[in-house]
Amino acid sequence: MGMMLFLFAFSAQGQEKYTTHAVKEGETIYSIAKQYRVTPYSILKQNPEIKDSTAIKPNTILVIPVNGIVKIEEKPRRTEPAETVEQIEPIGFKRHRVKKRETLFGLTQKYEITEEQLKRYNKELYAQPLKKGMVLQIPKYPELVEEEQNLDIETYTVQPKETRWSIANKYGITIDSLLALNPKLPKNSSYLAVGQELQLPRPKGDSLKEQQVVLFESFTVPKAMGLFRISQNYGIGVDSIMKLNPEIKEIGGLKEGMVLRLPKQTLKSGDVNTENYIFYQVKPKQNIFRITQNLKISRDSLFALNPELENGLKAGMVLKLPKVKASELDVKNALVLDQINLLDSINVVNKPKVVFLLPFRLDRINFNQKDKTESQVSARRDIRYAMGLYTGALVALDSIKKLGVSVDVAVHDTQLNLESLKSTLQQHSFDGVDAVVGPVSPNLLGEVALQAANYDVPVIAPFASKSQLSLKNVFFSNPDDEILRKRVLDYVKKMRTTESIIIIADEKHQSAKDSILAAFPMARVAKMSKDGSLHLIDFQAMLSEQQENWVFVETDKPNLVASISSILNASNGPVEEGDEVKVRMFTTNYNTAFEGESVSRPHLSNLKFMFPSSYREKGSDDFLKAYKRKFGHSPDRFAVRGFDLTFDLLLKLAHKKNLFETSRIIGKTEYSGYNFDYYYDWTAGYFNKASYLMQYDQLRIKEIETE
Repeated sequence: MGMMLFLFAFSAQGQEKYTTHAVKEGETIYSIAKQYRVTPYSILKQNPEIKDSTAIKPNTILVIPVNGIVKIEEKPRRTEPAETVEQIEPIGFKRHRVKKRETLFGLTQKYEITEEQLKRYNKELYAQPLKKGMVLQIPKYPELVEEEQNLDIETYTVQPKETRWSIANKYGITIDSLLALNPKLPKNSSYLAVGQELQLPRPKGDSLKEQQVVLFESFTVPKAMGLFRISQNYGIGVDSIMKLNPEIKEIGGLKEGMVLRLPKQTLKSGDVNTENYIFYQVKPKQNIFRITQNLKISRDSLFALNPELENGLKAGMVLKLPKVKASELDVKNALVLDQINLLDSINVVNKPKVVFLLPFRLDRINFNQKDKTESQVSARRDIRYAMGLYTGALVALDSIKKLGVSVDVAVHDTQLNLESLKSTLQQHSFDGVDAVVGPVSPNLLGEVALQAANYDVPVIAPFASKSQLSLKNVFFSNPDDEILRKRVLDYVKKMRTTESIIIIADEKHQSAKDSILAAFPMARVAKMSKDGSLHLIDFQAMLSEQQENWVFVETDKPNLVASISSILNASNGPVEEGDEVKVRMFTTNYNTAFEGESVSRPHLSNLKFMFPSSYREKGSDDFLKAYKRKFGHSPDRFAVRGFDLTFDLLLKLAHKKNLFETSRIIGKTEYSGYNFDYYYDWTAGYFNKASYLMQYDQLRIKEIETE
């Protein structure tokens, strides 16, 4: 059975003539072609902004060749054997666990592959049907990218409040194109300095051949307007207007009431910056409906801000969104982030190489005496840090292995000694390493970060929240005190109505007092006695019987916490018939003083004590069960941190084997006890801004849902 193939050929006799056609509702390329007795191909060729036969809309102005003679020629059937099609090899794989009611056809549509490609890398599908629970390897193929050729380049100077995203949108190019034109831009950040010079495609010139025309609109010529005036208004040369509208020449010049086809005008470039907009980069396989749903914006609003969408949606496009949308979306540095499920985004081809630098202090432990060894391990806090992190990391490595990811791991003892660390680094290069976890000591962090920076390797600091040095390749996994303080103050601001704010702060915590006063200028500060205790009479006079009293306690002294919480608890209740004092306790800096043995848990519970924290106890989950099976006991907080930090790192490296790039597109992640949401400060490194708000309630500590 053969199929006859036809070749449509357009043959023009004499000089070609053109007319314009305004598309009406319900018309198609095919109906218009039939009306003018031309081929659909000739219309598409004359109107290059129409990318396919379905992309026309009512009121679109088309240029139609009107004197072409259509010939349909039969193409001879091929008798020679067809060329062998080169098999495209996948660039990676993605893991997919089959869900209930999923089908082969559905998977091929979802991942844009053929059924044969799916079966080729999942050979069990040749012999058995798709079943729920199957784990499939989904091949990922390279995308076809249209190459830009013969670009006219100009030098652009970065203005205040501009980002890579805003500049890409301004010039109508993708971020990949911007990076290709400016190869010296760092790949591990999106930072741009004011005054920095970039190479960008120059806006096209006067002639239509050079003009980058992508969108058109109809323009009705008013009375007494000539070609030069239209040329000035639209920023397009007279020759271009004539070529776009050949009927001008045919009827002897421009006439009042003529409908012209002209390039649609866009926003002035100066209007596009982070003060006015946030930005979103279109991902492969996305469509307009999915984007409007994810970005919580109507189709009309999206098209009004980004008129280039009329010409079709393309991966890599940078879209503008209203600044007010930032409160509804996950935004970093004016860029909207997609919520990526890391577990469903694993590429098993990636094989991360990770180095752990932890203070096991093997130089101080005598392994010949068991009792003494156990005593040394339990007595030294640095060893407990190291053992907790390491055992938690081992469970994370087991977990990632079950997901099909192979990890190359090296572990070294820093011995909490700079010379020993330098010796280790001399013997073991960071070449080929994807990430370093550790060291624990801030004093050693700078040396590791500097060595790793020579190989563009990220360093994850397990406990540090900041450094006095500028360590641009360090991920500080512990949120800074200022971030935690802001978290609780923002919440109190949102919840407060008429409550009275009182501050109790010792001499060491005056910065916390100043921050609270800046947030609540009406707050009153309780006096402290010379011995560092609360001036009781003065404080009791501050307590209001009309409004609830919200008391901030800022100290790291357990005895002071015990004393103040006892006083607050005693003050919380009836004072006279019909009168009652209500007291609630807060802190912006939760530390071990609030966990002291002398501090009454019932008192904290009665006061509904609230505090910010980087950690929250999740209870029973898969990690806790796996840890207990492996080691025979429950994990401590250090082990939970070791698991969460390592598993987060490995999932990100399995998604994309570059932590710097992954951190730009991954938002907040959460595990057994900790969460991570890194932001980049180009002068100092990556900082975790994720935290929890916790509260004592009925003798238990629970997380406050603030969203």
